[in-house]
Amino acid sequence: MSKSDPNRIVRRLPLFVGGLGAVLLFVNRLLTPELTDSQARGDVLGVILSAVLILTGLIWQQVQPKTPETVELIGEEGLILEPDLPETVKTELAWASRLLLTNTVTRSLVVYYQGKVLLRRGILGAKSQVTPGAILKRVLETQKAVYLVALKVYPGRVEFDYLPENTQGVICQPIGKEGVLILGANAPRSYTKQDENWIAGIADKLAVTLGEQ
Repeated sequence: MSKSDPNRIVRRLPLFVGGLGAVLLFVNRLLTPELTDSQARGDVLGVILSAVLILTGLIWQQVQPKTPETVELIGEEGLILEPDLPETVKTELAWASRLLLTNTVTRSLVVYYQGKVLLRRGILGAKSQVTPGAILKRVLETQKAVYLVALKVYPGRVEFDYLPENTQGVICQPIGKEGVLILGANAPRSYTKQDENWIAGIADKLAVTLGEQ
C-alpha cells in the first residue's frame, strides 16, 4: 500500500490562498457600485499579494521534494545464511546487514559472492538462487556500482527475481572483484548520495573479511 505525500497540503496552501484572494477581489469589485481611490489602491495591493502567493505555490511545487511513495514489499521476513561459513564471517554479515536494514531504506538484501548466495535478509523473495543477468555481470566486470532508482521502468528488472516482486529501487554494490551486495528498497529514488557512500564502505569491509577466508 502506498503512502500519500505528507507535505502536499503545505505545498498547495499558497496556491489555494492566492487563488481564493483573487476570486474574492474580483467578486468585491463586481459588487461595488462606485469605486473609490482608496479601494482601487487596495485592489491593486490585493492583486499583487495574490499573484505572489500563487507564484510561491508554483515554485514550491518544483523546489520542495516530494516524499517518495513507499510500498509494503511482498514476501516473508527472514535471515538466511550459508551454513558452511565460518562463524566470524556469519557475524560480520549479520552485523553489516542489520546496519543497512535499520539505517537506510533497504528492506531486502542479498550477498552474492564467488557464485554463491551467502546471505538473504529482510523481506525475502520467492527465489533463493541468484542467476547473474546483464546488470549483475556488468557490476562484476566493471567493479562499479549500479543504482536503479525506479526498478519498474528498467527492462532488466526481470533478473532480480530473487528480490520481492514489487521492489522499487535496487543498488548493486561490488564486493571486491568476486561478489555483489544487492539492496532492495520499498520506495523509488529513495537512496541518498550519503547512503550510497556508506553502502560502498560496508561492501569494502565485507570484501576484506571474505577475502581472508
